[in-house]
Amino acid sequence: MAVVDLVMPKLGESIMEATVLKWHKQPGDPVKMDETVLEIATDKVDSEVPSTAEGVIDEILFNVNDVVPIGTVIARIRTGAAEPATAPAQKPQQPVTSHQSPAAGSWQSTTVNQPAVVNGNAGRFYSPLVLNIAAGEGVSMTELEKIPGTGNEGRVTKKDILQYVEAKKAGNTSFEPRASSFEQKPAPVQQQAARVVNVEEQKPLVAQGSQLAAYSGNVEIIEMDRMRKAIANHMVHSTHTSAHVTSFTEADVTNMVLWRERVKKEFEKREGEKLTFTPLFIEAVVRCIKKYPWLNSSVDGDKIILKRDINIGMAAALPSGNLIVPVIKNADQLNLVGLTKQVNTLANNARNAKLKPDDTAGGTFTLTNVGTFGSLMGTPIINQPQVAILAVGAIKKRPVVIETEQGDSIAIRHMMYLSMSYDHRIIDGALGATFLNAVAKELEHFNPEREI
Repeated sequence: MAVVDLVMPKLGESIMEATVLKWHKQPGDPVKMDETVLEIATDKVDSEVPSTAEGVIDEILFNVNDVVPIGTVIARIRTGAAEPATAPAQKPQQPVTSHQSPAAGSWQSTTVNQPAVVNGNAGRFYSPLVLNIAAGEGVSMTELEKIPGTGNEGRVTKKDILQYVEAKKAGNTSFEPRASSFEQKPAPVQQQAARVVNVEEQKPLVAQGSQLAAYSGNVEIIEMDRMRKAIANHMVHSTHTSAHVTSFTEADVTNMVLWRERVKKEFEKREGEKLTFTPLFIEAVVRCIKKYPWLNSSVDGDKIILKRDINIGMAAALPSGNLIVPVIKNADQLNLVGLTKQVNTLANNARNAKLKPDDTAGGTFTLTNVGTFGSLMGTPIINQPQVAILAVGAIKKRPVVIETEQGDSIAIRHMMYLSMSYDHRIIDGALGATFLNAVAKELEHFNPEREI
């Protein structure tokens, strides 16, 4: 008889934690291989976690509504048992560290099997969150290596780096971290049904728990739903991580508009798919990324990670009004028909809540069509850990000056504004503007005689 650990699966490059929504199995219940054990949710998509072994659920380590770091053991399965256990079902235990048994009476560490990154000459482990804070606050790797860590095996936690930044701003050069607040007995489980179990008990970026007395007049107080809270935290985290700069340009997309109008019925009849503008925009973006690969990268501390795969995220609206960003993998390897099928499939799955975790993972550059909602332009927020996001506005007919062989003239053209927010830590204004104008030129030089 053996015990198999069921861990929180990796759900994407930028996803570090997930929320437990519902347990389908309880201690003592039999479970088959690949049978659903629980439902989880991230800021991007809901998903099911299947069993990785056949046997009996031995114990469950987290409650509904707990937020669990990726890679953490969430349940244990006893294999080799022919009959379900007769022992009474146990309530979920508190999350444990890799050096502590579930029955231990207190936490000795603030780190719970968190994926880590090795950096620095000393070979210390730093989480992506700590590296992002250090980069945003101008803390060098040399300084980071000197910060005493209160985490497991001396790792630097979020609390440690924030305390160091605070002390540095105050001119305190003899910094010593304060003791971890976790060196105490955990509260009873039944009192923590809605408690957020986080790796370092991070303070939420979204203000919570405001008193109703703070508001006056005729107001309605609406609690954010789970996804809206996650999106809000994700957006605030992005603005705290990247140095946002937004550039603007406009493009004459008349040739593209007239071509699509001419071929869209034939395209739908032949391919069974509606031809929207989105795959045409993605085509142009992909061509320009190949010319300027730094726009297809991410930042890890003081390192730039160039991505060879071109995976384009596209913002899509959910029935709830929230936004989600499904990803078209290897977009540079797809022709127009392939891009159209991918765009339509992902958009339909988003509307019908059928997206899988892999559908929103691995994006390297994001396109958002704010024109769908009638906006002329926007200043989008970067989708971490990417370094750029392009927004296309509504296409409008406007009188513009055009150059002809007979001289300048005024004509009615289909015009569209483009705006791109990029991370000024590695993308300077010259590169950002050059890339944005390159995309505009690709759209303007669209071949009106193109075959479908």
